[in-house]
Amino acid sequence: MNRDDFPLLKQDIIYLDNSATSLKPQTVIDKMNDYYTNYSANAHRGDYDLSFKVDKEYEETRELVKNFINAQHLEEIIFTSGATESLNMIINGFFANYLEANDEVLITTSEHASNILPWFNLVSELGIKVKYIPLDSNYYVTLDNVKKSITPHTKVISIAGITNVIGDIRPIKEITKLAHENNIFVVIDGAQMVPHVPIDVTDNDIDFLAFSGHKMLGPTGIGVLYGKIELLEHLKPQKLGGGMNESFDSPEEVYLKPLPTRLEAGTPNIAGVIGLGEAIKYLNNLGFAKISSQEHALRKYLLDKLLPLKHIDIINIESDSAIIAFNVNNIFSQDVAYYLNKYNICVRAGNHCAKILKSSVGVTNTVRISLYFYNTFEEIDNLVELLSDYDKIVKEMI
Repeated sequence: MNRDDFPLLKQDIIYLDNSATSLKPQTVIDKMNDYYTNYSANAHRGDYDLSFKVDKEYEETRELVKNFINAQHLEEIIFTSGATESLNMIINGFFANYLEANDEVLITTSEHASNILPWFNLVSELGIKVKYIPLDSNYYVTLDNVKKSITPHTKVISIAGITNVIGDIRPIKEITKLAHENNIFVVIDGAQMVPHVPIDVTDNDIDFLAFSGHKMLGPTGIGVLYGKIELLEHLKPQKLGGGMNESFDSPEEVYLKPLPTRLEAGTPNIAGVIGLGEAIKYLNNLGFAKISSQEHALRKYLLDKLLPLKHIDIINIESDSAIIAFNVNNIFSQDVAYYLNKYNICVRAGNHCAKILKSSVGVTNTVRISLYFYNTFEEIDNLVELLSDYDKIVKEMI
């Protein structure tokens, strides 16, 4: 679907690593090239026409993001370098000043490193406690297990909307309702969710959301931090510098600009912001109904082809997302990836930045297939043909 829009697909490759980064449509590439070619001035700095055009494009993207996730205020949209920076800003800029020793943060063993390591840092610095919501037999988060995990000391639930290995879609609305009934904040890592399903931060009553542009057809190096405006007002800037201050006559007289500017110090990734806006337009025009329908059809087709293969162990059979993680019996996952690479098939192998998931699933590394709407059934046929012949895989590993 829409494959002609993606220049990279003109090469002789099968790209199945969309959870790591998605491909970029020509419209996004052209939009960024247009900025660099025709109006490559700074943002919010100049008093001339080129700079005014940059300001217009930059702030139009903020409006696009606001509407895309149904935020209530433009000031709630902060541009960052990606989901990793967004999560670090949320955790170090807000929660480091809110949490105290022995306060509890609930995460899961299937979280990405970006939603684990900053919390671990607060364990060392503040003496907070990180606890894990148990996963069910399918490695899912259930509302019942969330309820069982909450104690009077629980202050934050910080989880992915969709995880990057298991691919389970969490019941975010129900979790936030339960959390807020217990005066608990909710942080959502939306890196894998925002590119694939519609997300409404208002309806889901999300406190903080982080996501990246490069996983949703946009450029690398750009991301979004969403926070409720009353919470962002208390988020301490992690970067200080140009653009975000009103004045600084002395250490005692430093005055910062209002949101969102005070959280966007320095020259931003202007081309990235403009490219992100174009990616959002592309997704809006395509529609999540079509995206979801294609992804589900592709995943079912792949799953039906892999299940009869006795030498393939699928980790997340029941997952509802476009991710399938598996291993080939007695063959290291990266060796399988190298084997497929010989035939121009791009997959991910390893722990996928989810290094503590092994405590739940019992394996350290997997091969991950992550699909997007531009993948095809023919590509899956080629993949399965190569995976079907166990002896061929073993022979080519020698």
